[in-house]
Amino acid sequence: MLSREDFVFTIGYDGPAAIVDSQAKRRFGSLPTLELAEKGLFRAAYSSAVYSKDPAEIKAVLEIYNRAIAASGGTAPAGAAPSPDRLFGVFPVEVKRIIVL
Repeated sequence: MLSREDFVFTIGYDGPAAIVDSQAKRRFGSLPTLELAEKGLFRAAYSSAVYSKDPAEIKAVLEIYNRAIAASGGTAPAGAAPSPDRLFGVFPVEVKRIIVL
C-alpha cells in the first residue's frame, strides 16, 4: 500500500510500480487536502481526498475546483460531465514498488 504522500504525488504507473514526483512530494507532501486545492493543486488534492475515503473531503475539493473554473471564465463541456476520477486520472490501485523521480 502506498503512503498518502506517495499516492498523492503519483504521476503514473510502470506496470506494478507507482512513479512518484519527488520534488512535489517534498514541497507539498505535508499540506492537508483543502490547502492543496486552495493552491490550485487539484489532482493532488483530489488524490488526497480519495486516499482519505472521506466523501465530505472529496466534495469540498470538487467545490473549490468548480469555483476556480468559474472564476477563470471556464465552462463545463457540453454533454455528460466526466467522473472526477476520470477527470483527474486518480484510481486507487495496488502497487508492488515505488519509483521516485
